[in-house]
Amino acid sequence: MTNRLFVLTRLVREGAPRLAQRPAATALLLGALVACTRPRLPVTPYPAPVRDSSSPRATADRSADEDIEYLRERHLVVPVANVRPEQITDSFDEPREGSRRHRAIDIVAPRGTPVLAADDGKVLRVSWNNAGGNTVYTVDPDSRLVYYYAHLDRYRDSLVAGMPLMKGDTIGFVGTTGNAPKDIPHLHFQVMRMPRDGKYWNGEAINPFAMLRAEAEHDREGGNGKK
Repeated sequence: MTNRLFVLTRLVREGAPRLAQRPAATALLLGALVACTRPRLPVTPYPAPVRDSSSPRATADRSADEDIEYLRERHLVVPVANVRPEQITDSFDEPREGSRRHRAIDIVAPRGTPVLAADDGKVLRVSWNNAGGNTVYTVDPDSRLVYYYAHLDRYRDSLVAGMPLMKGDTIGFVGTTGNAPKDIPHLHFQVMRMPRDGKYWNGEAINPFAMLRAEAEHDREGGNGKK
């Protein structure tokens, strides 16, 4: 830009007498001079959605029953520390304001209680939205199930998308961010089937209540899920 500015300035100086007789040429030259001196803004490309093309299972045709059975085989851990399976209540499909239905279960616990990864896998997204407040999306190792954790008071340190997870790892802490009642700290926990189009935030919800309750029996029989 500096070289072009020097050349244009020299042309103006050396050709001033003739340019004075040609107003249109003068205007074009001055416009080019102004464009050269205008600072350029950095161009930031919009990131494309990340898809795991190495795993065809993420987009394969599967029935809902197959994914429900697969979820049962995952042996989820209760995603809130110090909460036993028998303490969970089934709030899935409860009516909400207007015609909305609650497509998750709420697990009540004191503010600041650790929120745990219910399954092995990795973090898909760490973000804020008006309804869920501080939220985390994770996915199982086969990219078949998406887990959504909402209303977190805060995240664990250094939690980022792509981070691998093991069952029982802390991902955040119970809170009331978003549209949660401010006097009822709880975790909004949702399980969804991974859609074929990869839009994980829009998958078909599965009620995890029976699977979490079943873990109480699994533990009594000697299951070794990490707590």
